[in-house]
Amino acid sequence: MKLGFIGTGKITSSVITGICKSNISFEKIFISQRNKKISKQLKKRFRKIIIARNNQQIVDNCNWIFLAVTPTVGNKIIKDLKFKLNQTIISFISTITISELKKMIKVKAEIVRAIPLPPISLKKGPVPICPPNKKVKNFFDKIGSTVEIKNEKLSINFWATSGMMASYYEILRIMTEWLVKKGVKRLDAQKYITTLFLALSEDAVVNSKKELKYLVKESQTPKGLNEQGLSKMIKKGTYRNIIKTLDVIHKRLNK
Repeated sequence: MKLGFIGTGKITSSVITGICKSNISFEKIFISQRNKKISKQLKKRFRKIIIARNNQQIVDNCNWIFLAVTPTVGNKIIKDLKFKLNQTIISFISTITISELKKMIKVKAEIVRAIPLPPISLKKGPVPICPPNKKVKNFFDKIGSTVEIKNEKLSINFWATSGMMASYYEILRIMTEWLVKKGVKRLDAQKYITTLFLALSEDAVVNSKKELKYLVKESQTPKGLNEQGLSKMIKKGTYRNIIKTLDVIHKRLNK
């Protein structure tokens, strides 16, 4: 099997890294030159990488094509590419729907939308796909945890929540900076904050069959530090603003 990536940004780099660390069987990975720095780094790091002359060469040589460009670029370039009937096309593009992709691609190829995130380079994290597809599910299960979604409209909700990654990292950064200003060495502060939230996330995953409100309750003691912190953030409207932010992102995706 030959894999092709049109677009070589952060997500492409993360997905290819995950693939090359996994037991996925493939012959070659063709990548575009759109980001020359990343494409050269990938070729230097992994021996089965081929940097294509252009996007059509990727389409001509690969069984699976991954569309990993921005919506603006996608709208501009996809319609001019000549795809084949037997290809599987996986789109990482946030705001181009399956029906729109079908019109651009023209042939009756298999089309699946997927939402991989950077931790896929570590073979971790969820990968929502729509519509359900056994081959694509088995593929992503080797580098993450596939979530199959039947309704494309529902899949937009997952795209919206994926737009909160940078916000999460900003929380870690702010807490780290607070510790540094209190005199803690930066590496110690960063290690503490990142491992603390890693442990909390792993605990949440282990207990994910419960409603998360129980974890919120169990992490507090009467008049304790966590009760004080939660109460303060509720009064400040922190969590209301998270909902408002998700609504704004969701609205953009529905345009």
